[in-house]
Amino acid sequence: MNEQLLREFSAQLATPSYVFDLDEFEKRAKLVKHYFGEKTGICFSIKANPFLLGRLPDIFDKIEVCSPGELTICEKTGVDTKKIIFSGVNKTLKDVQRAADDEVGTFTAESLLHVDMINGEGVKRGKVYPVLLRVTDVKGGSQFGMEEKTVLNIIENRDSYKGMEIVGLHYFTGTQKKKAKPIIRELDYLADLVDRIKAEYGFTVNRLEYGTGLAVDYFDDNADALEEERLASISGKIQELSEKAELTVEMGRFFAAPCGYYLTKVIDAKTNYDINYVVVDGGLNQLKYDGQLQGMQIPRIIHLKNHDSESGVKPWTLCGSLCTTADVLARAAEFDSLEIGDILVFCRTGAYSVTEGMAVFLSREMPVVSVYSEKEGLTVIRDMLYSDVFNTPAL
Repeated sequence: MNEQLLREFSAQLATPSYVFDLDEFEKRAKLVKHYFGEKTGICFSIKANPFLLGRLPDIFDKIEVCSPGELTICEKTGVDTKKIIFSGVNKTLKDVQRAADDEVGTFTAESLLHVDMINGEGVKRGKVYPVLLRVTDVKGGSQFGMEEKTVLNIIENRDSYKGMEIVGLHYFTGTQKKKAKPIIRELDYLADLVDRIKAEYGFTVNRLEYGTGLAVDYFDDNADALEEERLASISGKIQELSEKAELTVEMGRFFAAPCGYYLTKVIDAKTNYDINYVVVDGGLNQLKYDGQLQGMQIPRIIHLKNHDSESGVKPWTLCGSLCTTADVLARAAEFDSLEIGDILVFCRTGAYSVTEGMAVFLSREMPVVSVYSEKEGLTVIRDMLYSDVFNTPAL
């Protein structure tokens, strides 16, 4: 998104505010599809940015949903529920029943409890639900998924489950992987596991859902090129695995991060002991970059001046509105003539910032959320909200 557009939006929108560029979002999805090949499906994990769901490009084959709240978003936006992979480490029977009512396309099972609930609900309703068994990280495991021997035992006893059909496996071990080596190792593991299951249990793994965890570069000027190099470095192995089973690659951050812009206004400026500070009307409750700590790394920030003066470039410490010294967005960020009323636009905020922040800390307002496309222009999809911890109109 160019600076002129951002300047126009800053005149229309209250701050703080998010703008998500739908054209950039679709462009990133098409880039992934180009490298991974037509046989590989792509899945958007909506926890990265549920506000994109209402205008999700058709190029996405699946939607990963991990909570009852995300299921509500799917219901309200009217998405095709057959695209939903209903995942998540915490599934209750009520969640399974609701997902079944919504006729989601696929369930994942992360434990024997999940298997029992999904199978039991299928038997009760006289249906057979497609299930992906999640395998935990083979390097030591985590709370996610089941260890391989448990998954193999379920497959061995598959005929005892009358309310579900094991259609494949789900594997995801973590995010922000900058090197191809661990991803290739995981892809080789999955290929070998598919072969072993066929040879030892006579079972064909028809589907694989795999989360690459590809890294996003928040603090590098050459981010787009670096990320495309990562896609290229694993594309061969991805396409190779897609020949073994129906492969869907699930990502959230990698798809959404580049499409987001966070606009915040300079409210105050001062110098304390030779350090220049500005206070903006946003803060770390609304802005989160993975790997950022106490503002020590500086992302790309666009300075929209509200004046014509030029007083020279100076380093500034950018602070938010929270009553904590931890609310530092960037240290020693250099700007020319930064003044009260100027707008700072933080780029690459399309993933997690809008959902991961401490939204109700200090009862600050929650930002305006807008989406933009060249075809439809700017659309506000959520006005500014104020948190009310008592949920009453008056104290």
